[in-house]
Amino acid sequence: MKAAAREMPRNKRPTAGGVSPAKKLRRRVDVVVGAAEVARLLTTGTPRSPPTSRGPTLAAPQKRRAPPPEDRGSSAQSDRDGDSSEDDLPLALYRQSEELSAYERKRLKNIQENAQFFASLNMLETAQMLREIGRKVPRKTVPKRKSLKSSGSPAVVRRSMRLLRIDPTGSPIAPAPAPIEQPVKAEERLSGPLKMVTNDDENSSVTESLMNTWLKISQGPTHIEVKKPVELKKYKSSLNRMTIQEGFVAKVTTNRICSLAFHPSQHRLLVAAGSTFGYVGLWDMSSQAGGALVHEFKPHCGTVNCLHFSPANSAELLSLSNDGSVRCGNVAAAVFDEVYTSNAWNCSSFDFLSVDGSTLLVSHWDGDVVIVDRRTPSTSGELAAYLGINTLRTVSVHPVHRQYFVTAGARCVSIYDVRNLKTSHKKAVAHLNEHTKSVNAAYFSPVTGSRVVTTCMDDRIRIFDTSATIPKIPLVTSITHNNYTGRWLTKFRAVWDPKQEDCFVVGSMVRPRQIDVFHSAGSKVQELRDLERLGSVCSINVMHPARNVLVGGNSSGRLHVFMDSSRSVSRR
Repeated sequence: MKAAAREMPRNKRPTAGGVSPAKKLRRRVDVVVGAAEVARLLTTGTPRSPPTSRGPTLAAPQKRRAPPPEDRGSSAQSDRDGDSSEDDLPLALYRQSEELSAYERKRLKNIQENAQFFASLNMLETAQMLREIGRKVPRKTVPKRKSLKSSGSPAVVRRSMRLLRIDPTGSPIAPAPAPIEQPVKAEERLSGPLKMVTNDDENSSVTESLMNTWLKISQGPTHIEVKKPVELKKYKSSLNRMTIQEGFVAKVTTNRICSLAFHPSQHRLLVAAGSTFGYVGLWDMSSQAGGALVHEFKPHCGTVNCLHFSPANSAELLSLSNDGSVRCGNVAAAVFDEVYTSNAWNCSSFDFLSVDGSTLLVSHWDGDVVIVDRRTPSTSGELAAYLGINTLRTVSVHPVHRQYFVTAGARCVSIYDVRNLKTSHKKAVAHLNEHTKSVNAAYFSPVTGSRVVTTCMDDRIRIFDTSATIPKIPLVTSITHNNYTGRWLTKFRAVWDPKQEDCFVVGSMVRPRQIDVFHSAGSKVQELRDLERLGSVCSINVMHPARNVLVGGNSSGRLHVFMDSSRSVSRR
């Protein structure tokens, strides 16, 4: 039997169900042909024309006789084996209703219903009726407008009396005089010493009380002994205890804060804040009687970019402004004396060249640096040199080798030697590369100067190894940090902690608002935040030189103070 199955053609072999492939094919043909015939009959309503001699003839269906009982088994077996004759193919057209599946019967029923639906719409009659209506309705022709013939005289154009500049009586109206525009004058820079307390000061008692406190805490020794930095673990533990206590948020200046400076006293906390439009605010945080003891002075006309208490005499506060001047606020004399003045309004930053603060290094936005000696009566500077730096933002003097200073400009951070400024050779002795955008600030570490931290607008804070002054300073680490503050916020400037020279603080754009503390190796040490009292960006920050106190200033003139909660501040 297996041999017989091998000799049988593939199209004649029965499948697993007992029906040969040829018979299945014939059944599918029967279904298709039958469905086509039913569709044509339903749509046209006429039976198919008899076949011509060219096509295949379809014989009339004959009533088949049932095979005798002995032949039924053989016929069924022949159907299973695929040996049915070719005469069964035409007869399948008339047995389609018996052999169609449920799906095919449903399909034929849908075809019939659709044909009846379209026949009930009478679409052909409606279309013919619309054609006849369209032929009967004539189209209206719009007559063309005839062009008007000109009479020869020009048309009269009516104009109002207001445009003709005449009154109702017909007399002309005199033209109104043009308003005279007054030129807006810029605020002039005041020269000479300025008094701290003026006669028209409404809060003169508050100002005098604040000045007395400043003078009292400045009488003792102000030199702070440099202690060895504590271990990072202990330092981090002290930062964890720092919070904003009640009453240590105050509005010190009216406008945006651009610079901060801490008084070095270890007994009382006095902070100075420089803002736009030349204001300098003082806040005695140790005195909270009757509210915050705050007063705002105005020694300048432009933005106060830099503030420093004198390292030799903390009763002196030096301030630099965009108006091209550096002033020294002497609380003992109650005046702001002129230290340096420039013809152009372009001063950007300054630092002390000498340990006692008698000599300054002043930078200008256009790339000039000026050496100023406070001991001389002149206010024009002792030496000026052009470094060729675009947008020179900050200068920082090396704390040990004070002949070196680092500059921050547009995509450029370099180290210069003061001794080379007198010569024509003013090239930098070292370069700190890797910056792709403008650099906001660059500062030496406060004790040894072995590191330089830079804040760049490419969203990077970089640490460089300056333990050796070589032409190309190596990069220690680069920290990803969002430094894009926008137009209305002061640019971020990462500054070192004077007590821990391997750590620095910087503002943050992260929500909830916070102040970041990083290690020079690149790791984040602490995130200082307070959900209740800190809700703005503190762009400018400063650490106290001897105590665990941090002050952050925002763009509305408000200061936020983080301090160790385990130690209370004495208030008088």
